Amino acid sequence: MTDRDTSIGTPDHGVGELWGDVLDRFLSRRGFLKASAALGAATAASGLALNAPAADAAGLDFTPIPGDPPDADRLVVAPGYRMQVLIRWGDPILPGGEPWSPERQSAEMQERQFGYNCDFVGYLPLPYGSNNPNRGLLVVNHEYTNPELMFANFSLSRLTREQADIQIAAHGISVVEVERRPDGTWRYVPNSPYNRRITANTPIQLTGPAAGHPWLVTSQDPTGSWVLGTLNNCAGGKTPWGTVLSGEENFNGYFDNAGQIPTSDPRRASMNRYGIPTGMGRYQWSRYHDRFDVAKEPNESFKHGWVVEIDPYDPTSTPKKRTALGRRKNEAATYAINPDGRLAIYIGDDERFDYAYKFVPTGRFNPNNRAANMDLLDSGTLYVAKFNDDGTGQWLPLVWGEGPLTPANGFGSQADILINTRQAADALGATKMDRPEDFEWNPVNGKVYLVLTNNSDRGAPGRAGPDAANPRPNNRAGHIIEITEANNDVTATTFTWNIFILAGRPSDPTSWYAGYPKDRVSTLGAPDNIVFDQLGNMWVGTDGASSAVQLNDGLFAVPLEGSERGHLQQFFSAVAGAEVCGPEFNTDETTLFLAVQHPGEDGTVENPISTWPDGLPYPRPSVITIVAENGGRIGMAGSTGRQAASRPTGGLGDLFRNLLP
Repeated sequence: MTDRDTSIGTPDHGVGELWGDVLDRFLSRRGFLKASAALGAATAASGLALNAPAADAAGLDFTPIPGDPPDADRLVVAPGYRMQVLIRWGDPILPGGEPWSPERQSAEMQERQFGYNCDFVGYLPLPYGSNNPNRGLLVVNHEYTNPELMFANFSLSRLTREQADIQIAAHGISVVEVERRPDGTWRYVPNSPYNRRITANTPIQLTGPAAGHPWLVTSQDPTGSWVLGTLNNCAGGKTPWGTVLSGEENFNGYFDNAGQIPTSDPRRASMNRYGIPTGMGRYQWSRYHDRFDVAKEPNESFKHGWVVEIDPYDPTSTPKKRTALGRRKNEAATYAINPDGRLAIYIGDDERFDYAYKFVPTGRFNPNNRAANMDLLDSGTLYVAKFNDDGTGQWLPLVWGEGPLTPANGFGSQADILINTRQAADALGATKMDRPEDFEWNPVNGKVYLVLTNNSDRGAPGRAGPDAANPRPNNRAGHIIEITEANNDVTATTFTWNIFILAGRPSDPTSWYAGYPKDRVSTLGAPDNIVFDQLGNMWVGTDGASSAVQLNDGLFAVPLEGSERGHLQQFFSAVAGAEVCGPEFNTDETTLFLAVQHPGEDGTVENPISTWPDGLPYPRPSVITIVAENGGRIGMAGSTGRQAASRPTGGLGDLFRNLLP
């Protein structure tokens, strides 16, 4: 997500201990001070020695790049690699779609074009069941829109219906077929029968325990089992049966006028906990569509904030919001699996002082019967994490009738718990975290990694102070926690944990890179999306580095094991205003797909801070590919070659001439 905060959660008590007290006690107990000098060492501001050897213990072999200042409007990748724009906002993907033009935008055309602000990227090989590295489906989330970068002279006070409807069509999910050409470059396949747009207007089914609940009944849907559209699709994940899970995140900003719901109505308290605006919100689509006005449709907002499952291999299939996984501002929804087929789905709730979750389905994955897995996520147990000060933790079950989750406390059913997941987690005393974002299992080492982007409110008056799992006040740079499930069983109810990285400039005495010497690491700020390569290395995309460490966002690689554990190195840097998300490899890891989201954010068409990728004042969110010049695996193809950068000045021809060295 973008580095904004819409936190409206209930205040916590006290500021708590100072960072040094908490961290010293925790690190000493866990034996993390094997490189004690590293924590206090003051190093170069860039935190990078370009002639330092890259991490090779886990197969990484590339020359790292320095971070770019926040006004640098170019892409930079490690030497020996080349970049290509694969698909951009507005590129036609369905029959009848036309090439994007700023003067010819329409809602009808946007429904046939690639959506805006690409976030999660998933590569699924074609055909289904294959391991094809050269042809597959890309599933891409479209989180939100920046109308000030989409329309000339945009003003929210002068929002037109057409502008609102174009934005509605630009949300959701795109499915597009991609293939590698003989020369190693990639293209998307216009009008492929697999191509699909799911928008904020697409009918979607609500399934699981909350379906049919009275709070999900609207004038358009008296059954409480359908919803029009999906909103603010941020991070997501793939399932072993070839579907994609898309997390709805900051859905609250699309709704208006919660202040007109009486405070005596229990729905009002729930709206407050999820941040539904009391007046007019960020988009104000309610001017033209009553469903976004909770004064007119008080239950519509409860139909959002879920995890959506889609089948990209079947473009006629109906997307489903799986209510058993709970309702929150979702990040991740990524799976882990035991050898016996038992699963866990890990989900973060991306808000300051909110929680980390796990869902364990009742059934097991059947590798021999895809159809048998298609409703696996409709039944199971939802858990929320409690991180203890001693490095242990528990998964607390969010089960109706257990502990405080009873009618006496406002929970009349399991559906009540799922609709009000945050309040249920509050009642259980879960650990309030520093914006849980990506949350992923590493199948190589069996551990789970929780990425916490930032929390500048930690330790502020009236807000929670530092604790062992969130050890810094004013945590602007974020951190990453490493979790080991008991007996390496992903369905376990207990775990141990440690802090893997406390992000920030190496010269910051509070930063920590798993004990690795900080004069040899790159500067990481605001970690967000992660992915693991087949050797188990972590790749980290950032969102908010310009605020956290005064550098453009980028992509970094770091080994998790051996003598190079913690040796984080920058591989890629994005353009001004953009975040880097959706890192995804093809199946042989010779291609890296990256989403460059909201390039030029904080600018306008009239005063752009980025003109990427077309050299126009309309920056266009895009998915790019990165390949090695020698055709090798990403991050392991050696350090020879030239640095590729781009700042195009003209049309498509100039774009590719600048992107390809």
